[in-house]
Amino acid sequence: MFLAKKIKIILAVSICVLAVACKKKAQKVQDNGVPYTPINIVIYPGDPLNFKIQTPGGWMYFNGGVSGLIVYRKTAGEFVVLDRTSTYLPDDVGARVKVQSDAFTCKDTISGSKWQIFDGAVMTGPATSPLRLYNNTYDGNALRITN
Repeated sequence: MFLAKKIKIILAVSICVLAVACKKKAQKVQDNGVPYTPINIVIYPGDPLNFKIQTPGGWMYFNGGVSGLIVYRKTAGEFVVLDRTSTYLPDDVGARVKVQSDAFTCKDTISGSKWQIFDGAVMTGPATSPLRLYNNTYDGNALRITN
């Protein structure tokens, strides 16, 4: 009888563990409302096609992230990578952030919110959250973008 009780307990614990392990992972969302999207991209700034990011102050759009990426070259060895998803309207595909002609301001053309290109901080609202920043490392040849 004692053995039967042990088997029932082990069986119940095993079922609970399996139920938790098989549970579908919920989509992660940052505090700014932008959905989590895995990213692991390598860009070669020295490639002639990427001439706009070969000098500090240059920027380019790239595919990746939720709504695309803005890659900005801050210094000779430092880059900033921002997601183009508006933190004010993260579910609106039309609210994609665009770099303005001054090359320092990013704007959501639907809400009018503006962010700084060099760190993604809010300049004017109605947005109150910064743009999503992605981790990046640059070895002098390859720019690796991850989260």
